[in-house]
Amino acid sequence: MDINELIAIVKNKLTNQINIENISIEDKSFLHKNHKGNLDGKFHLKLNIKSLELKKLSRIESNKMIYKILDKELKEFIHSIQILIT
Repeated sequence: MDINELIAIVKNKLTNQINIENISIEDKSFLHKNHKGNLDGKFHLKLNIKSLELKKLSRIESNKMIYKILDKELKEFIHSIQILIT
């Protein structure tokens, strides 16, 4: 899977299951280029999400919701994920 496919899947899954006003996803994979354990085909994503639904939850609850939705992608394609909720 390439990064553009992964971003499209992540965006689609999140917007279909959470009420999101705006979302942007950045590829930050370059941050892990020389890290031990960094594997080809694994990406680092930064999610910027504007969502009143997520904002009402605690940070732990909102992250758990996102992790549950992206379970498959986290196991197979995502090395690291940053989540910012506004």
